[in-house]
Amino acid sequence: MKVIHLISGGDSGGAKTHVLSLLKNLNQTITAQLVCFRDGPFAEEARALGIPTMICGGNHIFRIRRQLAAYIHREGYQVIHCHGSRANMIGALLRGVTGLPVVTTVHSDYRIDYMGRPLGRLTFGIINAWALRRLDYRIGVSDAMVDLLISRGFPADRSFAIYNGIDFTPAPDQGDRLAYLLSLGADVDEESVVVGIAARLNPVKDMSTLIRGFARAYKSCDKLRLVIAGDGEEREKLRGLARELGVERCVTFAGWISGGMDRFYSALDINVLTSLSETFSYALTEGARFHLATVSTAVGGIPNLIDQGVNGYLFQPRDWETLGERLAVLGSDAALRRRLGEKLYEKASSQFSIEETVDTQLHIYEEIIRRHSRPKARRDGVVICGAYGRGNAGDDAILEAILQEVRSIDADIPVTVVSKKPKNTRRGYRVRAVGRTDFLGWLRAMKRAKLYINGGGSLIQDVTSRRSLWFYLMNIRAAKWAGCKVQMYGCGIGPVTRHNHRKLTARVLNQNVDVITLREPDSLEELKSMGVTAPEICLTADPALTLRSAPDEKTDSILLRAGIPPQGNYICFALRPWPDFQRKAAFFGDAARYAWEHHGLTPVFVAVEKGMDPAAARMAAQTLEDVPHYFLDDAGAAGTIIGVLSRMELVVSMRLHALIFAAGQGIPLAGVVYDPKVSAFLRYIGQENFTDLDALTGEALRAMIDRAAAQAGDKTARSAAVRRLQELERGNVDIARQLLDS
Repeated sequence: MKVIHLISGGDSGGAKTHVLSLLKNLNQTITAQLVCFRDGPFAEEARALGIPTMICGGNHIFRIRRQLAAYIHREGYQVIHCHGSRANMIGALLRGVTGLPVVTTVHSDYRIDYMGRPLGRLTFGIINAWALRRLDYRIGVSDAMVDLLISRGFPADRSFAIYNGIDFTPAPDQGDRLAYLLSLGADVDEESVVVGIAARLNPVKDMSTLIRGFARAYKSCDKLRLVIAGDGEEREKLRGLARELGVERCVTFAGWISGGMDRFYSALDINVLTSLSETFSYALTEGARFHLATVSTAVGGIPNLIDQGVNGYLFQPRDWETLGERLAVLGSDAALRRRLGEKLYEKASSQFSIEETVDTQLHIYEEIIRRHSRPKARRDGVVICGAYGRGNAGDDAILEAILQEVRSIDADIPVTVVSKKPKNTRRGYRVRAVGRTDFLGWLRAMKRAKLYINGGGSLIQDVTSRRSLWFYLMNIRAAKWAGCKVQMYGCGIGPVTRHNHRKLTARVLNQNVDVITLREPDSLEELKSMGVTAPEICLTADPALTLRSAPDEKTDSILLRAGIPPQGNYICFALRPWPDFQRKAAFFGDAARYAWEHHGLTPVFVAVEKGMDPAAARMAAQTLEDVPHYFLDDAGAAGTIIGVLSRMELVVSMRLHALIFAAGQGIPLAGVVYDPKVSAFLRYIGQENFTDLDALTGEALRAMIDRAAAQAGDKTARSAAVRRLQELERGNVDIARQLLDS
């Protein structure tokens, strides 16, 4: 593989570190050529690291384009990779003449790169914004940066995330810490607790908040000292602020540090970052390498590294009071500093190493090359329509599972999702998405696609909404009219109660659907009773059964953010608002108390649909003041919800997908049925421990908890039933493959 990298050559900070570190390590596996548009320290450092480096200078843009185009063709490069505004502009001009895919790494928010520099914003800022729109692919140096790009209209399925990784090889001994700090001008002694930051002194880094927070902390912990490594236009302003707040003696402006940063970080006790905007800061991972306790603003991709209270502390931009509180606590507690620093090192070294970065980058190049060489076809791709984008984790789990299975057929297949909130769907799943009301948008997608998938769940029913039934039937008809193959994928059917709706449903499905796969037998009976006979009908299972639990550390983080100890004896209640729920809510509260008093299980109320379920949870928990209990109002995506449920001893649920997720983990279940789909699933896995909401009593609920608790030690039978359904579920994707191949 041969990739050419373009960069200005005057770069500094994180972008410089990223490019040099990446190319040094990439060249151990592939050919990665660096082209700088000016000579100087950047190019010199690249040569010293053994990176093949070429200078292509001057201001004649079109001459540079001709030279590079000829060089790229002659040397047989496969991908053009840009870094920064000048490189993006040249890359945009090279795209057409070379025919190669052009990708850029977006190292920072291009809209604020020139904050405080009006001329730069009107020139390089505008050029960069223009060029970014004309490149093929974009790489953000955190998921948060990719989300930002998608929110600004960049194609979700042409965006990738890569995190800045560093070499975690232990650094050699850095010598006498005190002597080094004194050489920087710091007023320190052996008892000093040193807070440090390495950053440019410009408005984006918001050093004013740092100095205000430090001054507050110093009032209660006078051992604290602050050392600032870096320089910039705000230096004198910041000196004046330190003087004004009475901490001038305790704040050291060290300027740019020469000879590498290892010695600087080794001399610190606390690493801090106060940026208003970041992608993913090298300063934090470099500090993590030295096991430093860390406090940072919760911006960009930083929350992916720092778990609040577990391996560091986060605060909101400009909140100097919270920063001051955190610094004071850390300054007074050496054991806490050591514990947080060790935890941060463990996470950073395993997830944010240079090896991880290089591996991710290689996978991105492979995908780009593969997609670029994909044969062009008049029809290509899939449109998926379902109850997505509403904040219901169960429905979104179905989407996640379908996407996973479709990509197992063809990793590069274009996918468009019809969603209530298409922006959220783009960000969450990195797919194209159109709004449910964007008729022309999804019709255009159908005319390009080969397969239309009516995506799981109870979409064909008229109990909760007549308009919903009409919408999905209309889309099925439109997809067939547009020339798509049509599959109803792992669906639940019914109830369809009105006579005219049953006739309409039968007519639309018989005339427009190629294959229907169903998630349980009750749906098969409903189709038969309506007279649906023309499509092929197969009994499979719910796609969400194929999803896996998130890694333990992600589940731990979700629990800890909600104040829930990751290890404990818990009973889950997954409740939802429903007619008559208010009258029954006290039964769930009494049951939670019963589980605590008789089985030693602490109640955890988990929201599956975060916009609705917390209200039901709190209604049920009104009488639990003297019983320990927790609320998990946002358990994240399907993977972390599965992870959370796997920590439960048993699950009491109205929500179907909480039952599905828990069943997949072999957790004992007690179902409360508000809709026939819940009882249909439970019967399908051979589970009879359920009752209807209408018939629910406190006694019945306690009895179900007793039965579930008695099953806690025996997962064999439950696991076997779920494995059988998982095997059946493969029928969904097998049929999709056949339709795409036909």
